[in-house]
Amino acid sequence: MAESNISPLDAHLGYWLRFVSNHVSHAFAAKLAGRGVTVAEWVVLRDLHGCDGVAPSLLADRLGMTRGAISKLADRLAVKGMLTQTADLDDRRYQALALTPEGRALVPELSALADRNDLEFFGHLEPAERERIAEALKGILRRMGLRSIPID
Repeated sequence: MAESNISPLDAHLGYWLRFVSNHVSHAFAAKLAGRGVTVAEWVVLRDLHGCDGVAPSLLADRLGMTRGAISKLADRLAVKGMLTQTADLDDRRYQALALTPEGRALVPELSALADRNDLEFFGHLEPAERERIAEALKGILRRMGLRSIPID
């Protein structure tokens, strides 16, 4: 027996946001996987693009990730030859993360994949409509105090 005071799943905006978000995210992850990169790795690569060297703690703060997560991502990207981890000669505890030439060259290709994914899902919207949606979502983030980057 159904209770009349229980709203259906699809009556919630969060349901529709998650529905679309999952499909957008999975499609982008598949595109990145074709280039041997995860979404989390893409986020780090993109953030480091244009930087000469960044401390892992600063990168963690900028991306809203834990230092442990940044450390694991940096290790994976270093093994893939996309990132260097350089220790300071005076303070061996300090490291600087920087893209290798291979990592730097890959970022524009991955950015084009992100642009294409966005276009596939949202290209039918008028620019003003896209802007209204983006501003509404950013307003929710500000109101809720959310700042960590969604990577999964």
